[in-house]
Order: sequence, then structure tokens, then C-alpha cells
Amino acid sequence: MIDVELVRREPERLRAALRRRGEDEAIVGELARLDEERRALVLETDQLRARRNEASHAIGEVLKQGGDAEQQREHVRALGERITLSDERRRGVEERLRALMLTVPNLPAADVPEGAGEEGNVVVREEGERRAFEFPPQPHWELAPALGLVDMERGAKLAGSRFYVFGETGARLQRAVVGWMLDLHRREHGYREFGVPLLVRPQVMEGSGNLPRFAENLYHDDEDDLWLIPTAEVPLTNLHRDEVLEPGVLPLRYMAHSQCFRREKAAAGRDTRGIKRVHQFEKVEVYQVTAPEGSEAALGAMVAHAEAVCRGLGLPYRVLQLCAGDLGFQSGKSFDIELWAPASEEWLEVSSCSNCYDFQARRANIRFRREPGARPEYVHTLNASGLALPRVLIALIETYQQPDGSVVVPNALVPYLGETVLRADADVVG
Repeated sequence: MIDVELVRREPERLRAALRRRGEDEAIVGELARLDEERRALVLETDQLRARRNEASHAIGEVLKQGGDAEQQREHVRALGERITLSDERRRGVEERLRALMLTVPNLPAADVPEGAGEEGNVVVREEGERRAFEFPPQPHWELAPALGLVDMERGAKLAGSRFYVFGETGARLQRAVVGWMLDLHRREHGYREFGVPLLVRPQVMEGSGNLPRFAENLYHDDEDDLWLIPTAEVPLTNLHRDEVLEPGVLPLRYMAHSQCFRREKAAAGRDTRGIKRVHQFEKVEVYQVTAPEGSEAALGAMVAHAEAVCRGLGLPYRVLQLCAGDLGFQSGKSFDIELWAPASEEWLEVSSCSNCYDFQARRANIRFRREPGARPEYVHTLNASGLALPRVLIALIETYQQPDGSVVVPNALVPYLGETVLRADADVVG
């Protein structure tokens, strides 16, 4: 959530930021109107309370003199009714103001490139050599089923389109990649692992920035009013909800491996072949909570941590800085990491590393103290995929495929998988 002081003191800056993102800047005027109305009602209520206090005091004076205070009592009751009405109006305006504030995205950082969409993203660097094949490589939607790694038909039979079933080798390969990534981030990068709920309360979704903006892309249990998480970022953000972190605690480095659920309504009709865009997938999420002055360095570190996964698997990748028009709702600055899928001949996003600054902290009310007794300040929060599957598997099997249809296992995964080559006869689904 943005700071309401921006609405009061820097409305033009807010309008300019929304224009950079391609958002409707007219909302600023409505926010200002509601904020002004709220403040007027607060002043009115305070003044009425002061008058009631004076009238109550007058009752005591009349009674001391032996007089009849019924008229003064009636005046106090009337003021009380006006206070109640003013309070109700104030609460209604505050609810409307907060609801509207929750729809305003984070402001792009000053050094975020200009651009209206993904075409405005800037390639920062590309690393690794793309493989040149001496045979026609198979795309993953042909290679994975042939190896018995993935069964799209059974997935559709069980849950509908954009769901899939991993065969034994596919499930083991994913488990190997996840285990290796978790160990890498824990041993080399200092992240602390959590196991998090896959279902969360609506206020938790709101705290991370997923509600109310993206309700249509989320799965919801109506009876218990719980939401399936689209990423472990959601519960990790809210671990310290409504807390004030004590001095010396920051920075915090957390990670979680979870299933992720997305309805993908905004992507209807796109990437329908294979397992590139699906409704349920696994991901290792890394997360940091920092003091404001530490978040820019933390973002650079998180990009490097995600890159380390790509390098460890020996996969060519590139880093892009997202332009203002392509930033996620919660993000003020983001870098995407994409792996090269040589048979599909496309770049696959496997991580988005984002600095949310104090945007999520304001929504989830997460603060810290610099020293004992100091005034609490909002923390900065950052998130990154480290990395997301199954796109990592797509790039892996397409890159390491052999002429006979087998796939060489990257050295980093051999201790986790116990095999050096994946072959079609290693796994039979059915």
C-alpha cells in the first residue's frame, strides 16, 4: 500500500508514477477527496466530543447549585447522537478510502526503465553458450511424454486442461532439482527454510498484494473463506504480520518450497502446449526482510542467488530489468531471469526478483525498531523465485537431450537423482 501522505503532499508525483505504469491517474483525485472528507469528519467528531465534555461539566455545576439539569442532560444526549452519526460516517469513508488505496500499485523506482509493456524490458546481461545441435532437437511437449516424464492426458482426465501428471522419473527429477536448490540457498546463500500453509486467510492475500486486485486469478474455498496461494511469497510476507521487529533482527532471509496455484485467466489461449503455463506447479521462493537502506543491496544479492541456480545447472540464461509498464503490482523494481529453451527456441521466465520497498509492509503492518524504544518504521520486503518449476525442467531436458531421446543429468543433480542419464525405458506410465 502506498503512503497516504503521497496523496496529500505529492499528488503530482503519484499521478506521474501511475502514468509510468499505464494506470489510470484519475484515482488520485478520488483518493484526495475521500481523505479530505475523512479528515473533516475526524475534526467534526473531535469538536463534538469537546462540546459534550463541556456540557457534561455544566451538568455538575447546575447540580452543585441545586438546579434542574434535565435540559443540560438532553443537550449531552443530543451531542452523543451526533457523535455516533459522525463516527459512523467517518468509518464508512475510511473503509472506502482503504478499499481504494488497496487497488493502487506500488510506485516504480526512479531508475526503472520507461516502457508500456514487456517490449520495454531491458536485457542487462546474457550468460552461457546456447547449445548448437547436430540433430533436430525435440521440444519438451514431445520429449517429456516420450521419456515418460509427463502425462498431459492423464492430468487433463484428473483435473482438466493445464494440469499434468509426472511419471516416476519426472517426479524424481523435480524432487532432485528442488532438493538441490534448497540446499544451495541454505548452505551458500544463508536462507532459512519454512514449510508454509497452501491455504491462507483473505487478509494474508491482501497483505502480500494479491487481493483485491487479482481475485479472478486465484482459487478460493468459499465455505471457509481460504485462498490457495499463487506463490510462497504470500505466507512468507505475512509471517511477521502486525509485528514490530526488535533491534538487531534484520535482515531476515527466508525460503519455502511449495505448490503454487493460479487460474491463469489472464493468459487464456497462450502457451497451451506442454507444461510451460499450468494451473498448479512447484517453486522454491526466497524472501528477504530488510531495513530501508539495505533493500537495494538485497535485491542485487537475490538476483545473484537466482543466477547461481542457472549456472549450477549449466543452463544459458539472461537477466532483464523490467520497465515501469511491466512491473508486478507489488513491485517497485524487478529483474527477471529467463532460461533458454533451445528446442522451443524461446526464453522462459523462471524467476522475478522484486523489491517491494515498504508497499507490502504497510499492507501487512510489519515494522522494526532501530534501537530499543525507538519509533517503529516500516521494513522493506523482497522476493524472488529460486527457481520456478516446471520451466526449469523444460530448459533442462531440451538442453541436455541426446540423439537417441535420452537426457543427460547435470552433474549437480546426480547425487540427488542417483542417475546420470534419463532414458525412455526408465519410467513407464500406466
